[in-house]
Amino acid sequence: MRKNIVLFLMFLVGIQLGFAQTSKKINLHAQFKKNGLHTTNRIASPLNNEKYKGLELNEQKGEGIVWLQNQNFSQGSIEIDVKGQDVFQKSFLGIAFHGQNDSIYEAVYFRPFNFYAQDSVRRIHAVQYIAHPKFTWEKLRKERNAEFEKAIPNAPDPNGWFHARIEISATEVTVFVEKNPNPVLKVKLLSSFSDGKVGLFVGDNSGGKFANLKIIRLKSW
Repeated sequence: MRKNIVLFLMFLVGIQLGFAQTSKKINLHAQFKKNGLHTTNRIASPLNNEKYKGLELNEQKGEGIVWLQNQNFSQGSIEIDVKGQDVFQKSFLGIAFHGQNDSIYEAVYFRPFNFYAQDSVRRIHAVQYIAHPKFTWEKLRKERNAEFEKAIPNAPDPNGWFHARIEISATEVTVFVEKNPNPVLKVKLLSSFSDGKVGLFVGDNSGGKFANLKIIRLKSW
């Protein structure tokens, strides 16, 4: 109910500012079957779970992305169900957006192994925004520590499925987890690109599971 209210308010704001919304649910399982995906540095396999019918990406060195073909995105929101694991340095997963190619993109991703870490420093590394190639997580942590990565209050099960909503405006990215009405991360965008491809993102040595993708685009009149 609260989620529907938030989306309705976004719709009203969009009308007032001269924007219209288009919403699209993307069946990742079906996209895989009809070759509607472009996979970089990973092997994607279909998930046949009835509730989470999507994709699983294997673990491999380096970062990996599954780009959705013919899905250009500028402003709006991206929703996804993801499942990682509580294994140190083995679970980085989220969404890439405004992608220009395999090395130029922005992304929001989660580190489930840090959700309930006993080390308080690790806990503030639970959700991260990056803008490659210039603003990597290493550069942001070194130069602007704790600004572009945060802890997640009342974090979900690090070994279970959880829902994320990523809202992208012309200047900011805001991240919500599960039904929490308060954002877990809200930062200024760092890339000069205002649109581009959308993809499923996994980090170094990480795999992950993805399902129930939904893209809501804002378009100006």
